[in-house]
Amino acid sequence: MKVGSGGGFRAIHYTWKKGREAGGLLKLYKAMRTRNSCKTCALGMGGQKGGMVNETGSFPEVCKKSLQAMVADMQPGIEPVFWQQNTIEDLKRLSPRELENLGRLIHPIRYRKGNTHFETVTWQEAYESIVGKLRQTEADRSFWYFSGRSSNEAGFLLQLMARVYGTNNVNNCSYYCHQASGVGLQSAVGSGTATIVLEDVDQADCIFVIGGNPASNHPRLMTSLMHLRRRGGKVVVINPVRETGMVKFRVPSDPVSLLKGSKIASHYIQPHIGGDLALLWGIAKAVKQLDALDDDYLQKYCSDVDQWRQRVEEITWEEIETKSGVPRSEVEDIARVYASSKRCVFAWTMGITHHAHGVQNVQAIANLALCRGMVGRAGCGLMPIRGHSNVQGIGSVGVTPKLKTQIFDALQKKYQLQLPTSIGKDTLECMEAASRYELSFGFSLGGNLFGSNPDSGFAAEALSRLDMSVMLSTTMNTGHVNGLAAETYILPVLARDEEPTPTTQESMFNYVRLSDGGPRRLPGPRSEVEVIAELGKRLLPEAQGIAWQKMQETSTIRQWIADVIPGYEQIADIDKTGKEFQIGGRTFHEPQFATNDGLANLHTHSIPDLNGRQDQELRLMTVRSEGQFNTVVYEEEDLYRNQKHRDVILIHPDDLQRLGLEHEDRVEVQSKTGVLSNIQARSYESIRPGNALMYFPEANILVSRHTDPSSKTPAFKGVVVRVVPIPNQPG
Repeated sequence: MKVGSGGGFRAIHYTWKKGREAGGLLKLYKAMRTRNSCKTCALGMGGQKGGMVNETGSFPEVCKKSLQAMVADMQPGIEPVFWQQNTIEDLKRLSPRELENLGRLIHPIRYRKGNTHFETVTWQEAYESIVGKLRQTEADRSFWYFSGRSSNEAGFLLQLMARVYGTNNVNNCSYYCHQASGVGLQSAVGSGTATIVLEDVDQADCIFVIGGNPASNHPRLMTSLMHLRRRGGKVVVINPVRETGMVKFRVPSDPVSLLKGSKIASHYIQPHIGGDLALLWGIAKAVKQLDALDDDYLQKYCSDVDQWRQRVEEITWEEIETKSGVPRSEVEDIARVYASSKRCVFAWTMGITHHAHGVQNVQAIANLALCRGMVGRAGCGLMPIRGHSNVQGIGSVGVTPKLKTQIFDALQKKYQLQLPTSIGKDTLECMEAASRYELSFGFSLGGNLFGSNPDSGFAAEALSRLDMSVMLSTTMNTGHVNGLAAETYILPVLARDEEPTPTTQESMFNYVRLSDGGPRRLPGPRSEVEVIAELGKRLLPEAQGIAWQKMQETSTIRQWIADVIPGYEQIADIDKTGKEFQIGGRTFHEPQFATNDGLANLHTHSIPDLNGRQDQELRLMTVRSEGQFNTVVYEEEDLYRNQKHRDVILIHPDDLQRLGLEHEDRVEVQSKTGVLSNIQARSYESIRPGNALMYFPEANILVSRHTDPSSKTPAFKGVVVRVVPIPNQPG
């Protein structure tokens, strides 16, 4: 039966199902209620308020993503006999979901070139081999990759070790997701994060949700959107796909919503994939024509106003309509909605950032907010919806190729460290360098570097050219069986709620909170901080100023962070006070901007031409499913899109007819980068004609390594593909 709304009784039933998998609903509930930040998205949860509580204190607040992540960490361990019975080729044939469901990693395992199987090794063997290789390796021939699921303490300690070792090839997963948001916001308002807190969403009378599907990927936000609609507010959704949960959602914790459903979008606009920039400029033009600009605000608080006004005048409606795919009448409709708003929030996700013009998209959103004075007041502002629960914190504590000058100087002065000044490589640059044999060692703190990369064929080849790869993980993923280095180690680590000492995370609203940790579920895995400190002690025993043994205590690391990271001073005492704090200078309830001249910056752009495809081609975007979090696939089914499998390409019925295809025909999908065969073409009325949808990361082989020049974020959206029918085979 076709699903007509998000959430609802299906979500409740799913909770019972996950409870059974975890060994009982009560057991799962107790795990979810521990004082640990949520393991999935960064829409702040948990900490000292306890799990299932949001930043405004609302309870119960929980979503399927957090349940999925918790139950995955509650799996039994993978015993040594498994590695003896299953070859690496066997494991390569498993889907991302099947790999995740193998169980928890509990022994260090190793692959050596020429072997057919992984083998278990002792921690001592692993440490000796890793440190031995690092001692033989020139520092700048190594790279260090960080997942946003790790703690601030682990992230800070590992980047410190890498720099003292001698390299700035330090980068994180944000280069493949929200880096364009950080760069765009920094250039516009002087801070690279959300300018608001959750309470501002609850005060807004209008919210734009652009290029995102929070009903699937950040479900807790749906409660706020429901309340906004109930108080008469407007929700403008801009997305090439009409997503079920963004039209109607049943919030399980609200009886009325659960039974009747809640209308979410008051207006739903479907531009072409990549047409957002033209649409945003069109809204600005229509707002100006309505005489709804806040001229006083623009003159007092913004720079480059005259150039921006001139560009708004110059851009024609013909260009806007052609390049966005949205008729002028629809653009003017939503401009009137915005013009009548008193407090408006602009939210977006990777439908905005995953383009070759991702930074420009973000700047155009900031332009739109600034032109009506919607930054620097309560109830309005800019809200990039982050994915990983601590991706923002990882960046704050120094995980970036170039340390901020203030952090660099503080580390050298206070702790007498000698840090490298070489230019560090971003994530894709490291992959390119590995493919040229210019790097020989890679270290990944969580995540799935292979699965996160565009052009997966290239990614596998590049990673396989390393002499050694080390990955710290809780469960198996595709990056553990593809692109293996000559010598590969997978080290089992504890989940956040198993850490022996408290750790901290930073939410997308810039709050830093403490997670208590908890008892280990299985023997074998070790704390990420313990593993990093042990490697540091063995590799850099003479490092002046660093007592590696003390660094196994997260409280010691927090003191370092407080000493050198601006805005993090209160973290030194957080384990004593238990008090979460917000980093100063990021939330704007006054129009005071941390730019060089104290003014917000308006930007002008040329609109990219999307006419790069032929009649027999489609413009493809890769997306996550409802049963998925980042590269981790928990369920094959995509409930809200009514898809049972992931080996599909979703195409509008008009395009199926144009391409000479029938619903459920098997096809080959071709791009300039790669080919996927035996894909099922499915009729999907919810997508804008001329466009198509496939699942990430399976479709990454089709995505080129073309990036936004300002953020180095790959263009996972807007891939031109040709869909070719596969002739029926005899018999």
